[in-house]
Amino acid sequence: MTTTISQAKLQEVLDKITQEVTEKVAGIRLYQAVITPGEKTCTVHADFHSGFQFGLSMCADLALFTRLTQYMMQQEEIQQQDIEDFVKEYFNVICGHIAAGLFQATMIASRFDVPSFHTGFYQPESMQEQITLNYASDKNESVQLTHNLAVR
Repeated sequence: MTTTISQAKLQEVLDKITQEVTEKVAGIRLYQAVITPGEKTCTVHADFHSGFQFGLSMCADLALFTRLTQYMMQQEEIQQQDIEDFVKEYFNVICGHIAAGLFQATMIASRFDVPSFHTGFYQPESMQEQITLNYASDKNESVQLTHNLAVR
């Protein structure tokens, strides 16, 4: 991250977009809350570069990602590959909105890589947490959004 946006403003952008996109795309309401991650979690991650340089990860209960996929596919019967594909697409939308929100706030354009999907908790070794937002869903599933910076 550069010094052109305050940490408070960045946190506001991340929070607003995460909640709005999740409700609009997946039909799931998120509320900031103290959470305890479940035993079965998955993480989706993307790296931002040019302009702003950081990593963004979302770790959530598999149940939430399953429900998200069922909603997006409009089907009850889904496969593990469906979850991976649809979660990456959902996170791609979130990252796109975050890039746009950062541009509106700073007039600095950012690009991001195609999201990657990981079983369990994932954080790149070369990164450390800067901002962590914790959510509970409308069905009490846990979600954690983490903004990571490269370790220097």
